[in-house]
Amino acid sequence: MSRTKLIAGNWKLNPVDDKGALELLRQLRTRLAPFTKAGIAVMPPFTMLHLAVDILKDTRIAVGGQNLSGEESGAFTGEVSAPMLKSAGCEYVIIGHSERRQFFNETDQGVNRKIMAALKHALNPIVCVGETLEQREAGQEESVVREQVVQALSEIKTTEIHPVIIAYEPVWAIGTGRTASPTQAQAMHLFIRRSVEELYDAQIAQAMLILYGGSVKPDNARELLSQKDIDGALVGGACLKADSFAEIVAAGESIL
Repeated sequence: MSRTKLIAGNWKLNPVDDKGALELLRQLRTRLAPFTKAGIAVMPPFTMLHLAVDILKDTRIAVGGQNLSGEESGAFTGEVSAPMLKSAGCEYVIIGHSERRQFFNETDQGVNRKIMAALKHALNPIVCVGETLEQREAGQEESVVREQVVQALSEIKTTEIHPVIIAYEPVWAIGTGRTASPTQAQAMHLFIRRSVEELYDAQIAQAMLILYGGSVKPDNARELLSQKDIDGALVGGACLKADSFAEIVAAGESIL
């Protein structure tokens, strides 16, 4: 089965003001205009979502949130809900990023609730899974990732699963400059796809987009994206410069 490529840029806590966001968004609008095949999305901070939606309207570049609450509304100070993201113009949302798990005590059960909230409001969840360096060195990477996948997709029905995207991000490669080798990344992506097949069926597993995230840069993007089961990238630092992000998108398009 032929799948598309999705290149998603996670801005994290950058840039520090609207001026920087506007400059980057305008550069992205120009630099990414030639690309017509790969899916493209950017995930700015919450305060900059309206800017992104406005600047990128009438382009192929979608906008997403970096997180969301499992709650829909109510007395939850500081939270942002799925209907809020949808109302702001988002199409995607990142759920369970390793930094959320590490620094904000995100749990597998919380990830599951957030996925359900996203699906209820027609947001495409990009669900992050991945092992730490200690877990990989102990030979636990497959058991850790499988448990994260199983818990994340718990009680999500066959009829609901289609919008879900999984992003494999080895925690030891996030913001470290280290990258899983193409062979390591492909092996885990195939393992994730087989895990989804066991939970659902072969058709769903083959159709699901599984992205790689972990120090993706222009100089390693094509080799990673050429792997059979890697369907795109969740890009961190390299998405904060329009030229480097465009090079990664170009690498994805060159394979389609």
